[in-house]
Amino acid sequence: MPEPRTVALVTLGCARNEVDSEELAGRLAADGWQLVEDAADADVAVVNTCGFVDAAKKDSVDALLEANDLKGQARTQAVVAVGCMAERYGKELAQELPEADGVLGFDDYADISDRLRTILSGGVHASHTPRDRRKLLPISPAERQGQGGAVALPGHAQDGAASVTGTASVTGAEAEAPVSVPDLPEGVAPASGPRAPLRRRLGGGPVASVKLASGCDRRCAFCAIPSFRGSFISRRPSDVLGETRWLAGQGVTEVMLVSENNTSYGKDLGDIRLLETLLPELAAVDGIERIRVSYLQPAEMRPGLIDVLTSTPKVAPYFDLSFQHSAPGVLRAMRRFGDTERFLELLETIRGKAPQAGVRSNFIVGFPGETEDDVAELERFLGAARLDAIGVFGYSDEEGTEAAGYDGKLDEDEVAARLARVSRLAEELTAQRAEERLGETVDVLVETVDGEDGEAVGRAAHQAPETDGQTVLTSGEGLRPGMVVAAKVVDTDGVDLVAEPLGGCTEAVRG
Repeated sequence: MPEPRTVALVTLGCARNEVDSEELAGRLAADGWQLVEDAADADVAVVNTCGFVDAAKKDSVDALLEANDLKGQARTQAVVAVGCMAERYGKELAQELPEADGVLGFDDYADISDRLRTILSGGVHASHTPRDRRKLLPISPAERQGQGGAVALPGHAQDGAASVTGTASVTGAEAEAPVSVPDLPEGVAPASGPRAPLRRRLGGGPVASVKLASGCDRRCAFCAIPSFRGSFISRRPSDVLGETRWLAGQGVTEVMLVSENNTSYGKDLGDIRLLETLLPELAAVDGIERIRVSYLQPAEMRPGLIDVLTSTPKVAPYFDLSFQHSAPGVLRAMRRFGDTERFLELLETIRGKAPQAGVRSNFIVGFPGETEDDVAELERFLGAARLDAIGVFGYSDEEGTEAAGYDGKLDEDEVAARLARVSRLAEELTAQRAEERLGETVDVLVETVDGEDGEAVGRAAHQAPETDGQTVLTSGEGLRPGMVVAAKVVDTDGVDLVAEPLGGCTEAVRG
């Protein structure tokens, strides 16, 4: 029997890309490929690229070049680019980067095994031809149901948007226990019947992401994502619930719901309040100790959604709000809504219901036309907002975006100066916010334990993976990854907390 082909998946970018990589891993494992962690041990290295901003694109190119350097020195015979950068640039990327033996778009994902076998055998698969994916589905969300059978939607049901039937109910026959599918290797989904995407976890640990939707209908002037991720389309609630159950069976205790815009979930299914219905169902899954919702649009926040996020057991009172700025003139130029006072009112409403709620956001400085008064207004907002985590980015043109054609561009040195200035302020303010938590009792999901009696590290409810800091527990005795332990905050280090366990912990129930 021939030795199975080996493949390594190298993932860059956001949590959505991580889910896509696990879908590719599931497809490949189901077709007999052996998954390995190190590209040097793989016949083919598949690099899941990010195409969002220049720095991310550079990281993607560097990863492709690094994998290419293994040829002739290790087992690696081919390097293939997938993901957002490959989808966005396709043939152009292939021409500029001949080191990549293949550049595959989202349309190739369903046939990823065949594509890789062709490339490894010396064949040539035509590089992906980019297209504006916003034009592949109807403009009206309601008309997208049943129209996307031929549209590839990574992380969705295998038959694409055609599986969307408009069902807004989470309960009933559609939400039955996971259906086993024969002839799949151990550890490979689908978890809710043959419609669900194949998935195999690429890492251990108690945290995993689940896609709520793909694409975005917003038209922010600085963002190119909708052009290569396409229009917004929700996953069926039963598929989300089934995948969460499967992940719980794989040892996951915290699920983070991801998409380009979670506040729009359900609008194409006929119920914009569908997330409020789904969250309690997800939180009730045996083995799940925390549900976290990311990527929320301030302009779309609803009182009912705030209520569910702040009052549902096991749903983290966590608000990843995409403010981007607070000066009204800059926001309008960005094609966004709101201002300092409206944003502060939103935060006041959230904290009125959950005083310990975590809030994070990202901001762009140096946007075309931004004045010193606009920067001062942003600083005023940041000073009053008491955010737990702040990401600050300097504006740069993204091809294909409206803002790339704007007048009033700032000098690069001025953008860099404003970036440094606001970043320093953000660092000071988030450290102060962490200090406000001294004496609080926080629920820490343990992620790592160094030795039986060693240091345990995890995250409180206001800390999302990788972006918002961590909590170091003063004792790891008796703790294991995946447990949730109540702890008192006794010290801080920037945005990180130091907390003393209070003795009570919760361990997930395994069915």
